[in-house]
Amino acid sequence: MDTIIDRGAPKARNFEPYASNGGSIVAISGKDFAIVASDTRLSEGYMIYTRKQSKLFQLSDKSVLGCTGCWCDTLSLTNIIQSQLKSYLYDHNTIMQPNSIAQLLSTLLYSRRFFPYYVYNVLAGLDNNGEGCLYSYDPVGHCEKVNYTAGGSSGVLMQPFLDSWLGKRTADNPVTEEEALSLVKDAFTAAGERDIYTGDEVVYNIIKKDGIQTGVVQLRKD
Repeated sequence: MDTIIDRGAPKARNFEPYASNGGSIVAISGKDFAIVASDTRLSEGYMIYTRKQSKLFQLSDKSVLGCTGCWCDTLSLTNIIQSQLKSYLYDHNTIMQPNSIAQLLSTLLYSRRFFPYYVYNVLAGLDNNGEGCLYSYDPVGHCEKVNYTAGGSSGVLMQPFLDSWLGKRTADNPVTEEEALSLVKDAFTAAGERDIYTGDEVVYNIIKKDGIQTGVVQLRKD
């Protein structure tokens, strides 16, 4: 007599390749500068992995890339970009300009559109005329040149704040470096009070023709 084995109900095995590690980015450009800032909290769910991880990557003396989302995808993407920039430097004996880096990043993201990098990217820099420029991306490579932007876990909180202050500014009344830095600090302070994935510290880079200035602002730790 054959033995009947009851194996129970079928079990589903889901494959989830992505993780959201939190964090937020804010960037503002001006007439002769660009500011990009990120918080330093790296977390998942209710676990905080580290409180000291900047999400800004300096690509050249005129460009900084801000990334937030899945941290392993961030590291993979930024390593590829930096390798491409080194190859370009060796081949052409010149540093790639921010507008060219913007196109390179868009191409890299689009090449992975069927299994995209789960990363929100903002490229900040100075264009050929010395004016601040920002390029905002979605995960599959769509690129938009903007004057200011916010993204990450607190992006939906900080973008309306930036809109209210900068949305109606014109070329005749450009934002100053001091105003932009103050807005960045206020945006992160407000986000840190409302989003558990944004906190600890804000690291910012101010890109100007004489170099990149860095700074740190403290946020709440809980």
